[in-house]
Amino acid sequence: MKNKKNGKLPKTLLGNILLVAFLVMGLLVPSVSTACTSFIVSGRATKDGRPLIFKNRDTGDQNNVIVVGQGELYRYMGIAASWDKKPVEIWGGHNEAGFAIINTAAYNMNGCEGKDTDNDGRLMRRALEVCRTLADFEHLLDTLPQPLGLNSNFGVLDGEGGCAYYETGHYKYVKFDANNPQEAPDGYLVRTNHGLTGCRDIDRGVERFMAISDFMAEACRKENLDCEYLIANVPRYLTHGLTKQNLYEQLPKDENDTRYIHFSEFIPRYITSSALLVQGVKPGETTSHTISWTNIGWPCASVAIPLILEDDVPLPSIVRRGENDKSWLCTKSIEQKKQVFNLKRGNVRDYIDLSKLVNAAGTGIVQRIMPLEREVFNHAREALKKVRKGKGAQTLREYYEWVDEYVKEHYPAE
Repeated sequence: MKNKKNGKLPKTLLGNILLVAFLVMGLLVPSVSTACTSFIVSGRATKDGRPLIFKNRDTGDQNNVIVVGQGELYRYMGIAASWDKKPVEIWGGHNEAGFAIINTAAYNMNGCEGKDTDNDGRLMRRALEVCRTLADFEHLLDTLPQPLGLNSNFGVLDGEGGCAYYETGHYKYVKFDANNPQEAPDGYLVRTNHGLTGCRDIDRGVERFMAISDFMAEACRKENLDCEYLIANVPRYLTHGLTKQNLYEQLPKDENDTRYIHFSEFIPRYITSSALLVQGVKPGETTSHTISWTNIGWPCASVAIPLILEDDVPLPSIVRRGENDKSWLCTKSIEQKKQVFNLKRGNVRDYIDLSKLVNAAGTGIVQRIMPLEREVFNHAREALKKVRKGKGAQTLREYYEWVDEYVKEHYPAE
């Protein structure tokens, strides 16, 4: 049944039992309404020629872990809610064949009712299990029973350089190809919480769509379409898309200079639970070198770590399921988030104490996290060079062990 050599989807995918099971899971497993901000970038536009897909995840599921699983065809890694122990749902990730996927809820792809749907996480897990190419993903969508239980934008890349969005509803999908200059003149596309081919009367995430559009246009002009720059800066972008309010222009003196700011519909939000940037491969590179630059937890207070699938090499312990089934790094970031969202009464999720996030003295949580993350990136750069030269297992094992030790030692105290 498995057939990695020719990359074909398993015939069982077309069988009634599997298809019915896919839909039944959607009825049995709870789903949390999501928002999210995303972009995709063709390899023709990035600094190193490798395609990228990115998702800043907004959800009520704040506790997340990084998991590794063996699918019907392919081994994969991805983000899962800590309560989802199997896991049934994956919220972005990549597999050993170089296929990667992220999503944002679109809300408007099934008319103007604006309803969320339940099958995004299950679809993404299944895609990681059996897809190698964009064509495989399209075949998956074409052969699942309708209605699909989807109202979403899916960002997908593969090991052949494919990079596209799929605006997907119950009965159809529309592809937007980042490699097509007519559809993506600058080589990138963005999506938040509406599809461009859906009911535009109920567009959601408009302010964040404006913010990510502004950010990406500036990054493109400055030739900063680079994985390290994007994963470090997009999840911590503090300019509002609609009002253009830039929080860095109104810094409190230090962390004791309390200043409350209305904090709604910025890219980072109270309900932001992770950020993920998947970096594909260039032509001729092995697809197993696809990288998930994963920031688990509240990204303003967490650390992005590049992760590669390698047999018999466990991922860093700080991102995996640990005590109480939670990730050490995710838990630490949530504790820091409480210092920023520190109101005890009222609409506590809509206001932050800006002094605890960023300030003129440089002691805000973002300002203390970023030097730590830069050091993680510095070590990663050297490790990734060795991995791409064929020195994979031992290099990654040493790097992941160093990450565990370094991040735990240098993570900011509360």
